[in-house]
Amino acid sequence: MARTRKKPDAPPQDPMPLRVDPCVAMLVDRPPKGPEWSFEVKWDGYRLAVHIEPDRVRIITRGGYDWTSRFPSIAAEARLLGLKTAILDGEAVVLDKHGRSDFGMLQRALGRRPTVHEPGEILLFAFDLLYLDGRDLRRLPLKERRQLLEPIVGDLSGAIRLSEEIHADGDEFFRVACEHGLEGIIAKHRERPYRPGRHPWWLKIKCTRRDSFVIVGFEPSGAAIGRLLLAARKGGGLAYVGGVGTGWTNEMSRELRNLLEGIATTAPAVSLKRKVAVFTEPLLVAEIEYRAWTDDGKLRHPSFKGIRERADDAQIFDLAQR
Repeated sequence: MARTRKKPDAPPQDPMPLRVDPCVAMLVDRPPKGPEWSFEVKWDGYRLAVHIEPDRVRIITRGGYDWTSRFPSIAAEARLLGLKTAILDGEAVVLDKHGRSDFGMLQRALGRRPTVHEPGEILLFAFDLLYLDGRDLRRLPLKERRQLLEPIVGDLSGAIRLSEEIHADGDEFFRVACEHGLEGIIAKHRERPYRPGRHPWWLKIKCTRRDSFVIVGFEPSGAAIGRLLLAARKGGGLAYVGGVGTGWTNEMSRELRNLLEGIATTAPAVSLKRKVAVFTEPLLVAEIEYRAWTDDGKLRHPSFKGIRERADDAQIFDLAQR
């Protein structure tokens, strides 16, 4: 059913982009202050752009891949929004019983492992509107884009939902988010346009640090994995940053070992000597939650949270960010 919404006055006809490079939040230690900032929950999932066109819906990943077939419920609901053309920016997630996004549950719903979770459990939390009925909205400030987005998805409770914008003290919102076990919050400057890449008008503040690292090998433990060996970007190559041995079940560990054995190599991607290690091609990326860095450049208290494909433009941690 079509929904009433506020339309731009006499919108010019802008060509609809085939793909939009996303705006990416910068990591900072504290929330910003001032009435020009609004806040949202930091969702833990896959960044997606939903392209609604007259004869089709396309769901495009951050890396530019068409994953429409992986998100059938989101695509189906997008067709019912009553829009001729639009691009929604948002995050695909699966919620746990406490209403928190869980990246591992999302992966299992996408079919990467045997699971009780179904693709229909995947939700899109939309937080931006980049194109609408022939008009490119990226030049507009965020507050105007949100004014156009909210009537479209604000009352939905199915596969597409609105990522709520919170106007509050950033420090207090961050404290509450961490107390409820969330990954963190996002701060956005309401007066800024939408620009691709990483900019200081979108900020992320994490309750614990969470980054992506290349898997360069593993240490076996029986038929499973004892530790994953991880690397970060350094200059034009990779540098070893330690291992992770927690965050998975025994079944997950065995499945992960089978996957990694399929890309085993005798040529390590980093300078590292381990007698019992199995080195792998640097094709997969591990999402790692950790507290800090040691003095010698290793991850402190790391925990495995999920796996991504490096080919999908996973943002590998760069040691220059430390």
